[in-house]
Amino acid sequence: MNSIINPLRYYRRGKAFFHNPSFVKALELTKAEGEKSGSRTAVINFLLSTLSGNPRYLEIGVRDPKDNFDQVQCADKLSVDPGYELKENQASFKMTSDQFFDGLRNKSIGNPDQKWDLIFIDGLHLAEQVDRDISNSLDFLNDHGFLVIHDCNPPTEWHARECFSFPHSPAQAAWNGTTWKGFLKYRQVNHLYSCCVDTDWGVGIISKSKKIGDSLAPVNPFYEFSEFDRNRKNWMNLLSFEEFKSLVGEKN
Repeated sequence: MNSIINPLRYYRRGKAFFHNPSFVKALELTKAEGEKSGSRTAVINFLLSTLSGNPRYLEIGVRDPKDNFDQVQCADKLSVDPGYELKENQASFKMTSDQFFDGLRNKSIGNPDQKWDLIFIDGLHLAEQVDRDISNSLDFLNDHGFLVIHDCNPPTEWHARECFSFPHSPAQAAWNGTTWKGFLKYRQVNHLYSCCVDTDWGVGIISKSKKIGDSLAPVNPFYEFSEFDRNRKNWMNLLSFEEFKSLVGEKN
């Protein structure tokens, strides 16, 4: 086998890759996502402002607290993160979310009867973990509260890849994982209301009582991305940030 790479063939293949329509589209959609109005932090702070009294906030998956946690306008807030991505783990509870919720239930952490008014999920972006995080969080969410999930609306299948690696894919370093599958599962639960704010890679919202969107009739049991892409507005109940603010309204 000839180990010498033909420079001309190498150039042609590279040029074809960078001009491939899927690569160009992914770059355009990544740029467009960054230009949308609002952010996950803005959505969280808006929701907290609608809650009466002194709301309690819990963040699952912090990484660098400067990115979101420190900007959350709430006096009573806690965070959970195992600290795999930073040298210094600044989370309130330095453990996985599974360990945290198990600790609540077996009374080794706090009071098993405690509830939060807003829980933000931004941990491991894989559907199985997101499913567990949503299920566990609902058990500890006040009836009037909100569950917020980041990365629910990946613009392309490259952004929705299962593995964070492959930074040279058309999505480059942007990664939403398969979070959308976990959120879509709970969009189909009859007793829950939900929608997705179309900003910052998709900010999913779930409520037990606030009518922010009726449940979705069961769809796509195999969760193919192509079906999601064709039906995302309806399946995710996509709303602009302004539409969402008008829907939620003032204090509960």
